[in-house]
Amino acid sequence: MKKLQVLAVGVLVLLTMATVFGAGANESKPKELIVSTWGLSEDALWAEVYEPFEKQYNVKIVLDTGNAQERYTKLKSDPNTKVDVIELSQKNTADGVADGLFSPLTAKELKEYATLIPGAKALVDSGSGAPYTVNSIGIIYNPKTAGMTIDSWDDLWNPALKGKISIPAITTTFGPAFLVMCSDVKGVDFTSDKGEAAFKALEELKPNVLRTYARSSDVASLFSNGEISVAIIGDFGIPVVSKADPDAIYVVPESGTYANFNVINIAKRTENRDLAVAYINYRQNAETSLRTAKALNEAPVNAKVKLTAELAENKTVGDVAARAKMVDFTVVNPLMPAWVDRFNRLMNK
Repeated sequence: MKKLQVLAVGVLVLLTMATVFGAGANESKPKELIVSTWGLSEDALWAEVYEPFEKQYNVKIVLDTGNAQERYTKLKSDPNTKVDVIELSQKNTADGVADGLFSPLTAKELKEYATLIPGAKALVDSGSGAPYTVNSIGIIYNPKTAGMTIDSWDDLWNPALKGKISIPAITTTFGPAFLVMCSDVKGVDFTSDKGEAAFKALEELKPNVLRTYARSSDVASLFSNGEISVAIIGDFGIPVVSKADPDAIYVVPESGTYANFNVINIAKRTENRDLAVAYINYRQNAETSLRTAKALNEAPVNAKVKLTAELAENKTVGDVAARAKMVDFTVVNPLMPAWVDRFNRLMNK
């Protein structure tokens, strides 16, 4: 009987030790943070941004990649989504706020709020989430194959560029901005006619447009294959296009450009809100912002970040930032269903 009691006590001790050590192992196991993002320059971002965060917070980052519209639609339509944070353009961010997809984020939760540039602060104050980079739209072209110098938006309508241009699809980050720019070329405020002048300009531009595109990699392929000489792109796409065509140069016309803030929001259904807030603060701090600027061709929103002349090249800073306007997506987004239908019918017929 005593032997049985001793054996029972021994088994109990072993079970207790297993439970304790098992619990300890579980506590040290990294949590997963699922980040919905574009997937641009992934290798550089892993080295400069994601891996340092993983080490600092004992977390495993899992990326869910795709273009902004695809990922937004996925978040909206999937009731079982596991996404914790989502990085979107301003247009999709405005949609998400209107659709109630995000967990509200306040300025008090952002450690770097006081150091953000004014436009970024305005977005935080409006309840739109946490901006972390800013970019803008311009023209990239090969002077040799284009056969002309391009330094203004009006130049795109030159008949010499027939079949040589690619423009962003209406549902891309800068699709709406380019349409607004078409209205500007006509000298019309798009809010006064809901885009009628813009579509007239686009119809006149169509002979020069070989193809619309959804991703910067599509533009790179078109340049690499010699199919186009000109494209309208966000400055974040410059590296991939320049690699495909080293003779391509980027121009932001003196008349101005349109800027876009990339914004991080916390998915409403996340079970990792505290970690998500930590990730946002990490992305906005000066050190990470500088590393992000090196990994991506995007400008920081943290005013403490000082870029070298080389690093500032072709980013939305300095004179370019001063010439940048903002698209009012509270006006644009209600028009988008009609614009998407009209754009597709015009450009695909």
